[in-house]
Amino acid sequence: MGKVYDALRRAEEERRQGGATRAGTPAPALEPRSGRTAQPGAPGRSEGVAGLRRWLRRDAAPAGDDANSVNKRRISLLHPDSFVAEQFRTLRARLDALATERPLRTIALTSALPDEGKSTAAVNLALVSAMSVGRRVILVDCDLRRPRIHGSLGLRPEYGIAEVLNEQVPLASAICKVDGCSLEVLPVRGTPSNPSELLASSRMRALLEELAQSYDEVLLDTPPTLSLPDAKTLSEIVDGVLLVVRADETPAEDVEAALDVLDRRRLLGIVLNGAESDAHRYGY
Repeated sequence: MGKVYDALRRAEEERRQGGATRAGTPAPALEPRSGRTAQPGAPGRSEGVAGLRRWLRRDAAPAGDDANSVNKRRISLLHPDSFVAEQFRTLRARLDALATERPLRTIALTSALPDEGKSTAAVNLALVSAMSVGRRVILVDCDLRRPRIHGSLGLRPEYGIAEVLNEQVPLASAICKVDGCSLEVLPVRGTPSNPSELLASSRMRALLEELAQSYDEVLLDTPPTLSLPDAKTLSEIVDGVLLVVRADETPAEDVEAALDVLDRRRLLGIVLNGAESDAHRYGY
């Protein structure tokens, strides 16, 4: 347990200092196809895959939720025919294959440390899943301290998951629909004083059961595993867990420590984020 303790201590120190300084964008690269307008600041076609990879991986210093950061996290919505979106479709297909062998209605995405790209992965996986014909998908923001989902998708919620768990509003009042697609979101509106206790409550378990009955797929964006107890708590009540790891940056000992913390029986696999690869390969 020494490695786990050391990793937890490092993560707590990092969280106090404002988090890691890594870019939070997954995926190797993409090149916008003709007929689509590249988003502001994005490299043009002439710069090719390498240029767009540099754009996706820049801004290593914390920049908050500026327009560039937000656009990275919803790239499957802005460029649904891009190479990046196709990689998330491949991930969706692999999850669908696993779903034929075991129930997979509720899936949590987490990372070992902050800024590994878990929210980006959650948003884009939810977007491409919602593009499936006849599939109802909801994305639940379970990061009650640093919520990113509503900002990434341009939502302005009146209520959120905390209000639902505190029984202040019914579930239907807190669910938002994303413009331009069929994805629905249960965001964070108010940040409660007891987030870990809310996520560990019987109300949270009941909420997931209710969502699993109403939707074909329920995706949860959870806090980093080594920073807080929330991911471990949620890993024990979902059908499956995906661990997002940033290629060449996440220390191997932190990955091992996160795997020791999570419920391995529900671990579906590791999403390798930010891998340097060509347009024909993408690591998970």
